[in-house]
Amino acid sequence: MSDWRDRIAALGATQELLGLLADPHDLQAAAEAERLFWLTLASGWFTAFADPDLPDFVPAVSTHLNCVGTNPDYIYGAASIDGAGSYVLSGERGDGLFLLLDIAAGGLGVMDKPGPSLGTLDFDHLTLDGAGRFSLLLSTEKPADWVGDWRRLDPSARSLTLRQASYEWGVGREARVAIERVDKVHLARKLSVAEITERLDALSAYPKRLAGMALGFIAAQRDKGLWNRLEHDDWAGRGGLQGQHYYQGLFRLESGKALLLETELPKQVRYWNVQLSDMLWNSVDWMNRQSSINGGQALLDSDGLFRAVIALEDPGVPNWLDPGGNSEGAIMLRWTEASSGPEPSLRLVDLTDLRAQLPSDTPLVTLQARQSALIARRRSVQMRRRW
Repeated sequence: MSDWRDRIAALGATQELLGLLADPHDLQAAAEAERLFWLTLASGWFTAFADPDLPDFVPAVSTHLNCVGTNPDYIYGAASIDGAGSYVLSGERGDGLFLLLDIAAGGLGVMDKPGPSLGTLDFDHLTLDGAGRFSLLLSTEKPADWVGDWRRLDPSARSLTLRQASYEWGVGREARVAIERVDKVHLARKLSVAEITERLDALSAYPKRLAGMALGFIAAQRDKGLWNRLEHDDWAGRGGLQGQHYYQGLFRLESGKALLLETELPKQVRYWNVQLSDMLWNSVDWMNRQSSINGGQALLDSDGLFRAVIALEDPGVPNWLDPGGNSEGAIMLRWTEASSGPEPSLRLVDLTDLRAQLPSDTPLVTLQARQSALIARRRSVQMRRRW
């Protein structure tokens, strides 16, 4: 049986991931990597003692647990289940853009193993009463006496992930969702020594696993040479949303330069955003910086295109993407339920020539206006139900 020293040693082995950094001897990068290791340990606590018999949607990623490219527009919830069981989800849909449930044969939780997505359920396809309330049964077979919404549960299912999206943060009602297992008698129990040991062992190894995923992703982007260019990817079954276009890459800013992002928009798209992360794949602090822009926040240009400027200093344009002091980092753009998946372009431009590269009617954002916008942004993030 493992003891405290074994688990500390397992946690300490996370240090081996420093080899995935571009320069393992860079003291700043190493310090930020160690911060990531502790962050992933904290994130892991939310799922380490998950019980499929007593499930609960927990926020393993959030404004403070912002690893693996957390989407600023989403409120996440993760629950562990047993695909052979029966579960009732009840609550209120809320009035955000959407509320989606991804059912998967694995997950990112401490006790989970990776597994493919088994399908996504849109709560807008459920029967809602006048107050927006729902009741949904997930099970392998539909009981003869069940009269509410039912969806078949694949026996291989092991995790559920909720995503509720909002363009206007802190406005309106967030979704409220409860989950209960109904094919077993509700019975809370005390964990045995063996069970506690197993879960603590997994938790102590979790930073190496999750931080390894983050650093490995960035290392792969570096190996592909995706500097100031984007690739298309599909993250379904790997922590992403099924049926969503992802464009991802790395940005690198040079002295006196800014990076201009330009893209057309799909004719139809349910949701889209663009966001920046650091070189550890932590989403840049979106509460205090405009490091992300979504389809509700974006100002489209008169020609119908979306243009954003990535620059270390405020360039005085509405769609500034603040990289949080990072001259290098990651960028991701999502098109959700889109009629097409336009590929954005990235190009370096001289800061002195930036205005000439933008439409002539691009507004000027003053320092005072930016401060007001950032204060409102900070307030709106805190108004959301994050945990």
